[in-house]
Amino acid sequence: MNSPILQLVVLAGIAIFLILRLRSVLGTREGYETPQVPPAGLERGQRKFEVIEGGPDEDILDHAEEGSDIAKALSRMKQREPSFGVGTFLSGARGAYEMILMGFERGAMDEIKPFLSEEVFEAFSEGVAARAAQGLTVEAEFVGIRELAIHAADFHEASGIAEISVKFVGELTSVVRDTDGEIVEGEEGKVKTQKDIWTFEREMGVNDPNWILVATGE
Repeated sequence: MNSPILQLVVLAGIAIFLILRLRSVLGTREGYETPQVPPAGLERGQRKFEVIEGGPDEDILDHAEEGSDIAKALSRMKQREPSFGVGTFLSGARGAYEMILMGFERGAMDEIKPFLSEEVFEAFSEGVAARAAQGLTVEAEFVGIRELAIHAADFHEASGIAEISVKFVGELTSVVRDTDGEIVEGEEGKVKTQKDIWTFEREMGVNDPNWILVATGE
């Protein structure tokens, strides 16, 4: 075999060897291949996670319709005081209702005075004084609360004062006796239903966590 032909054979062998080596390293592509794309939501250059802020506040929506005036007011209260919880407030309101109502029935105004506004304290005190002037006494026992719901809510941005009105449907036994011990009102042992709408007030964002009863109604 002459020299030019030998050189061509050697070069061809080298070319074939290089092609086989490249195929073993890079692989082959046959037909259409789906282009490689990053997972959904992970575009090139973006973080591999996102922090989701906002969203519905279940603590509010458990007690108020989304988008309602009540929900908006409660949301503004939370913006002023992030630790405020609607569920926690209602739990406290339940206890306050029993304590204040029973304190009024027993005439124990000094016990409940710290939780009343001056106006409510005066109104309750007048009622207790009127009973005493007639020689009447009340025997009452709290049974429980059948219904508890937020009736209205308002928040004053300038002052930071929050007002929440709560509807209570309570159950209790109550009789009124005269100076002779005779029942003049009610029936002993009979459970009666009492409906009230009480408004509580507090300045948000301060250290004092106590809500004050500022108005009563039905």
